[in-house]
Amino acid sequence: MAKTIELLFENVEGKTVRFTLDNPVDPIDPAVVNNAMDTILAQNAMTSSGGDLVKKKGARIVERNVTDIPLT
Repeated sequence: MAKTIELLFENVEGKTVRFTLDNPVDPIDPAVVNNAMDTILAQNAMTSSGGDLVKKKGARIVERNVTDIPLT
């Protein structure tokens, strides 16, 4: 099962910007995620096509199951 963490921000245009990171540390520490997102905003570390990031919208873990189908 593949896991990713998605960090969701809002940019100056009011649009949602999503950054996805593979293989997050398990278990997830919400305080660490919150602090990391605060740091990204405070340092203006990332931008988007719609401008700078202005606020946090959320964070989530996404799990994906992939099952190969055997072909003959």
